[in-house]
Amino acid sequence: MKRLVVTGIGVISPVGNDIDSFWNNLTAGKNGVGMITRFDAADQKVKVAGEVKDFDPLQYIEKSQVRKMDLFTQYAMAAATQAMQDSGLKSGENIEAERLGVYVGSGCGGINTISDQCFKFFESGPRHVSPFLIPMMIGNIAGGNIAIRYDAEGPNLPVVTACATSTNAIGEAFRAVRYGYADAIIAGGAEAAVNPVGVAGFANCKALTTCEDPEQACTPFDKRRSGFVMGEGAGILILEEYEHAKARGAKIYAEIVGYGNTCDAHHITAPHPEAKGAIRAFQLALEEAGIENLENEVIYINAHGTSTPLNDKTETLAIKSALGEEIARKAYISSTKSMTGHMLGAAGAVEAIASVMTLQTGVIAPTIHYEQPDEDCDLNYVPNKAVQAPVTLALSDSLGFGGHNGVVAFIKVKE
Repeated sequence: MKRLVVTGIGVISPVGNDIDSFWNNLTAGKNGVGMITRFDAADQKVKVAGEVKDFDPLQYIEKSQVRKMDLFTQYAMAAATQAMQDSGLKSGENIEAERLGVYVGSGCGGINTISDQCFKFFESGPRHVSPFLIPMMIGNIAGGNIAIRYDAEGPNLPVVTACATSTNAIGEAFRAVRYGYADAIIAGGAEAAVNPVGVAGFANCKALTTCEDPEQACTPFDKRRSGFVMGEGAGILILEEYEHAKARGAKIYAEIVGYGNTCDAHHITAPHPEAKGAIRAFQLALEEAGIENLENEVIYINAHGTSTPLNDKTETLAIKSALGEEIARKAYISSTKSMTGHMLGAAGAVEAIASVMTLQTGVIAPTIHYEQPDEDCDLNYVPNKAVQAPVTLALSDSLGFGGHNGVVAFIKVKE
């Protein structure tokens, strides 16, 4: 069975639009959540979001192409550009085009384009609908555009599993390379749903907090938690077969060793009360990783940690059940959503990047805004300040609407 490593990283997020600013701000506990500025939210129930700031698509995309891409695709292209430059991979030079794939998904796809064009349709009629509506809104188009730019003719699979999208994209890319279908895959997700329709939709299904204080709105694992805060952005990782990466002298961040993919089959938005699917996802990832003695590992978990009453309680249960209570209590757990908000389809990839950077640096980003412990959430959530630890195993889990559960496992590379 082939081994896989991470050889490139790219990120667009509410706390930074490149890996250095992202990681520095995350470990400093900087809050990326603020009042909504993208549109007038006066008549909305929800006033706060984790918006991407100072993003210039022209740094990454030709001016003539920008207007043909929804914002989620622009974010994906930017993160993919960073990751490919970081990796040094070049199709036709150090990798065959047919052996380079793209697994990049989105939870909501081109929701900005859909809402804008629906408004034009109802206001002015069908003749005013853009001919680019369909190729801008479809969820697979980010993956298609990335493949075109980088001449990636290998397997291309845009995953859509709501909040678990990019964790599943990374996991499925891991499997594809592991079983020999590609030598490297550009994997991750992108989201840009902070618009009037997106915010109203999530708010009206009671998923979002209505707290209007950006310093109190997103409080994962805290007793005061009252719903998640929407975020946006993109995360991309280059997953490459180990021998291929070593042969070309690539920089290696970490090795991906396990993946779990399950479904609760319980409810369209609520997690299973006994966390059955999440527990199995953790167990499957650990089983594939082949780690025999968890008690010998220094474990970090980048938790889904959405700041909703149900998720944080059941996720804590899942961690304790999957790892065993004694090991779970020794693990370092944090929710970086406390700083970025919930980036939906991009969340898993961005949080996988945080997990990889933890292995690289030995620094664990905190869960900020943690003040009031909850008896149902009684593990070590690295409250408010980053800590240092010699982490040997990093897990990142995502639990999405529809009951989708994904977990990926990373370790330091062993020769």
